[in-house]
Amino acid sequence: MAPSVTRRLLLGGTVSGLALRPGLDFADDTTPALAPPSTPSQDVNRVDLVLQVNGNRVPLSIDPRTSLLDALREHAGLTGTKKGCDRGACGACTVHIDGRRVVSCLTLAVRVQGKAITTIEGLTPDDGPLHPVQAAFLQHDGFQCGYCTPGQIMSAVALIEEGHAGSDGEIREWMSGNICRCGAYPNIVAAIRDAAQEG
Repeated sequence: MAPSVTRRLLLGGTVSGLALRPGLDFADDTTPALAPPSTPSQDVNRVDLVLQVNGNRVPLSIDPRTSLLDALREHAGLTGTKKGCDRGACGACTVHIDGRRVVSCLTLAVRVQGKAITTIEGLTPDDGPLHPVQAAFLQHDGFQCGYCTPGQIMSAVALIEEGHAGSDGEIREWMSGNICRCGAYPNIVAAIRDAAQEG
């Protein structure tokens, strides 16, 4: 008849099995010293790249995992593009890449080398008049706290260029990726409608 396995037999076998492993010394009844955990290297891999932002060459040396949003704000000093959710859900970080609107928080900076990037700062020249969409937002009070406004304006400019401003319903649909937590949507729609009609 096979011997029954008891807790004492199981633990005794486990300890004796450990004692047979090379490199472990239980002679002084202490637990074996474990090697300290390795710490990540302080030297982060960096890549050198040049972004074309608002018609200017912007050389950067950044971690390859850096988002375009962080590259613009933290490395290029262009803080007009806002960080809202950092998950691509609110649209506050909207910029144009080769004329198409994208959420920059989900776009790696290394992926847009050689492409034309336009931020809210580059929508109009420093000494020029406001873009028609910017002027319409002012005229219709299309903002309250203003935090989402750069992304709203960048989306609105692209929406008009895409030909999606045919009706208020169409404007709402194509602006649905941009959230205004203050709820200025009626004024935003009115501003876009007027800017589209003037253009």
